[in-house]
Amino acid sequence: MAETDKGGWWSWGQHWVDYWTDAAQRGLLFCDVLRERGDTYLEHQASGNPPVLVFDYDIIVDGRELDEPVNYALAAIRPPANCPPTDPGLRPFVVIDPRAGHGPGIGGFKMDSEIGIALRQGHPCYFVMFFPVPVPGQTIECVWRAEKAFLHKVREMHPGNAGKPFAIGNCQGGWALAMVAASAPEDVGPILLAGSPLSYWAGVAGKNPMRYQGGMLGGTWLASLTGDLGHGQFDGAHLVSNFEQLDPANTYWKKGYHLYANIDKERNRFLEFERWWGGHYLLNKEEMEWISQNLFVGNRLSRGEVYLDDGAVRIDLRQIRSPIIVFASWGDNITPPQQALFWIADLYKDVEEIRGNEQTIVYCLHEQIGHLGIFVSAGVANKEHSELASALDLIDVLPPGLYEAVITDTYPEMPGLQYLQGRYVIRFEPREVDDILALGDGRDGERAFQVVKRVAEINQQLYDSFVSPWLQACTTPWTAHLMREMHPSRFERRWFSSRNPLLTGMAEWADKVRAARKPVSEDNPFWQWQQTVSDWTASLLDGWRDQRDAVKEMTFRAVYDAPLTAALVGLHPRRPYRLRSHHGGWERKEMLRLKRRELEQHYSEGGAVDGFLRLLIYVAIGNGVVDVRPFNAIRRVMQDTGLGEELTLEAFKQVVRRQTWLVRNDEKRALSTIKDLLPGEAQRSMALELVMLLLAAAGPISVEKQQRLGRVALAMGVTGGEVPDAGAAVVLKKPRAGGGRKKTAAK
Repeated sequence: MAETDKGGWWSWGQHWVDYWTDAAQRGLLFCDVLRERGDTYLEHQASGNPPVLVFDYDIIVDGRELDEPVNYALAAIRPPANCPPTDPGLRPFVVIDPRAGHGPGIGGFKMDSEIGIALRQGHPCYFVMFFPVPVPGQTIECVWRAEKAFLHKVREMHPGNAGKPFAIGNCQGGWALAMVAASAPEDVGPILLAGSPLSYWAGVAGKNPMRYQGGMLGGTWLASLTGDLGHGQFDGAHLVSNFEQLDPANTYWKKGYHLYANIDKERNRFLEFERWWGGHYLLNKEEMEWISQNLFVGNRLSRGEVYLDDGAVRIDLRQIRSPIIVFASWGDNITPPQQALFWIADLYKDVEEIRGNEQTIVYCLHEQIGHLGIFVSAGVANKEHSELASALDLIDVLPPGLYEAVITDTYPEMPGLQYLQGRYVIRFEPREVDDILALGDGRDGERAFQVVKRVAEINQQLYDSFVSPWLQACTTPWTAHLMREMHPSRFERRWFSSRNPLLTGMAEWADKVRAARKPVSEDNPFWQWQQTVSDWTASLLDGWRDQRDAVKEMTFRAVYDAPLTAALVGLHPRRPYRLRSHHGGWERKEMLRLKRRELEQHYSEGGAVDGFLRLLIYVAIGNGVVDVRPFNAIRRVMQDTGLGEELTLEAFKQVVRRQTWLVRNDEKRALSTIKDLLPGEAQRSMALELVMLLLAAAGPISVEKQQRLGRVALAMGVTGGEVPDAGAAVVLKKPRAGGGRKKTAAK
């Protein structure tokens, strides 16, 4: 018994010694990594804070040399050695990173990124970057003009038939891209808004506390105050601090503890990320005022109330002509899905209005990834970004409407695998505007933000009139520089660096510790106790955050939902929240009437391609789901048969949209006039067989589609054959050109 007790105490004593030996080594290595972070920060700052891209690049257009200079530039990305050479004939990609406190580069932070995906597929890739300090007098309007010039330059460099540039706007880069796409639709192809807020008042009760920040601060005057204290410049470090306060458990504990607990393998990843996270950039005071007044608090973009060029240009998101792709995540606490998607309901009351405006909107929702993970996660890059990029041509020819992109894994028995390249299959399922609104808990809660907007305008005028002139007279470049350097984020990195004499010799000690490293075993009871304490600490901070956010929301509602507050600022205290209507204007009704009159003449006009696509659309339009496999099969069929080989992607897109409109407008007439487009019996029979083959590529043909096939066969006087197997090889003869009035659509 004594020996057992002695063995037990000896074992616990050994665990104790092992744990504290490891803790001492781990603690020193942890401090050394923080020292390296500080050194990296100083080196990055001394080199001018260049983009944190892992790719080499060449500046094509320097915005500082434009007629209205800005601190932006257009860079062409050089493909690394492990990527194929770029093909100038492929559609170019343009990535626009957010200017929200940090520097550029998050879109190309690693090989598995938006830029990396484009380069691996052989696409020419361009990057819109920016420099740390804005040009004096630079405004958001100047940036808007510069970005239009950048995209126009890319369009000029790739004038071929591959399609207009595919532009990606990350976070705050998304609203900037949307403004450019709405005002210069001729130069912009499909756009991807990744984690981009466009409807700033939207959210869910009990969540999304960041939307209450403007109201709790009394509006936008604080942004002006910060700009005045910065001698006309707004320090991006303040924006980064706001993001960090959303998750205090991660900011104050989990991030540091994760590094400490995994010090032997997390060093490089931590330093790589902190190089970007600690590189704070500046904005002009006028830029930050515009952003806060028009977007964060004013919410004017989705309402069509943003005017540029001295009021000559109104930014109307309905003017975007290319498909809009929205990627958001339920795990994003900075841009929740409601803020990324509710602008659709701001602009359109139903899907018929989206179709009438010939706009295609696709959205994809991730279940759990956080805000930064949308841009830096390798898993997201290799799945969502990769599949959306691969399906661009399909998205570009989707009939107008609202769709949700659903990405699933393949399996060995899946039909149509020969029409896929990767491990995933993507399909686009039709949705209604009500489906978007169902993502939240209604819009009644947004009425309070109208009151916030009015309060913000009053406070802003008071500040501009009575405070700002005095502060501008008192501040100097020296005081502004001192304030920036004393910001906790900068001060912490400077203090924990090799410049601090108290840290002299730490690098040498760390090298010795690595050489004698003895990591503790994970089954050590003291290590397990440490993990438990860490979990408790994170839970306590999360609980404090939840209480803080609940009090913030309760206070916000008590103040801004109060009828007295609304009445004091001149608003009706009980009038329900409504957007200024964009619907039903006589100009739009007249435009739709003229369009209907123009398109109706095409029921009997066209060639073999028109007839084939109308037949396919008529059969497939029932459930509206669009799968990538039939689309890839269509391209293979058209390549093998020569059908429509003269069509460019843009022309093919127009044919698809025209035939979709004709079918939706009058199905009976569209069906009865297919004979005019496919006059030969052999041609009709082959077209019907092709349609059955393509539909089978996505799996068994549904009963509804079989019924539609029967109606088509009856209308064309063709006896339908058996539905082919999805794995059947495509061996087809080149059809003769149809005898329609317009025979240039196919050979």
